Amino acid sequence: MKPALLVIDIQKAFYDIGPAAAESLADAVEYTNAAIALFREKGLPVVCIQHVEPEDNLVPGQPGFDLPDTLHILPGDVHIHKTYGNAFNRTALEDELRRQGVDTVILTGFCAEYCVLSTCRGAADRDLTPILLRGALASVEPSHIPFVERINDVISFGALKKVLG
Repeated sequence: MKPALLVIDIQKAFYDIGPAAAESLADAVEYTNAAIALFREKGLPVVCIQHVEPEDNLVPGQPGFDLPDTLHILPGDVHIHKTYGNAFNRTALEDELRRQGVDTVILTGFCAEYCVLSTCRGAADRDLTPILLRGALASVEPSHIPFVERINDVISFGALKKVLG
């Protein structure tokens, strides 16, 4: 197994949707940062995926597009910009993962029931093994997260640490 960590749509604009989203994102970033540190320690790929939506001014160079200061993504990490919910749709994500020999993706990010779920399904459609990281998903409606976790494979951070050795 060679995994990559996908960090999906953790962008400043989504903190402004409302207090539930902001709190959910803050909680998810804590687990996501722990996973980022673990993947770096093991020399495994970290992929930062950002949503582009010109109609909402969610474009590179605009403040809402940026990553929050609390997220530990580095310029040297793989960066993918997407325009669809599924991060594999019309992006270089699959090619980049194949180039690095990745066969499993650990998914984190926002919004659990939309872009994360779409990307999870997209990974499975490409014969990659998608696994959600418990605690690292965020939503405008945090009550939706347990449903998304119930219908997919999920791993806790503790189990992920053991699996990655």
